[in-house]
Amino acid sequence: MHAIRTTARLLLGAFLVAAGDAHLLVPAEFLAQVPPFLPAPGAVVLVSGLVEIAVGVGVLLAPARLRPHAGLVAAALFVLVFPGNVAQYLTGTDAFGLDSDGARATRLLFQPLLVVWALWACGSGALLRRGRRRIA
Repeated sequence: MHAIRTTARLLLGAFLVAAGDAHLLVPAEFLAQVPPFLPAPGAVVLVSGLVEIAVGVGVLLAPARLRPHAGLVAAALFVLVFPGNVAQYLTGTDAFGLDSDGARATRLLFQPLLVVWALWACGSGALLRRGRRRIA
């Protein structure tokens, strides 16, 4: 199981770095995801790309004791970009080959899986349980 989780974490980190790089290389595709209520869409794409790269590097290189924290940060990132995916769906904007409402809706359904992937691959469950005990 350890090898599978490690592979999942490395794939997640590589995915995040590649997605962040894509923000910088083809920003026009990512402009479709910037919700209309946010100012300076170009800056939003640039900053979100840099954040995605940083989170990906954290997932890849964090020492074992900090990996659960990296997983929480990655999961939070996936939650934070979700409004952009919703905006793309609501405005019917084509990008990333998502050229139909069905394709855009399907993407929305996959966002929770990214959150689960980040939490599981980085072993963040114990942190979440510990935090839940503090709240109760």
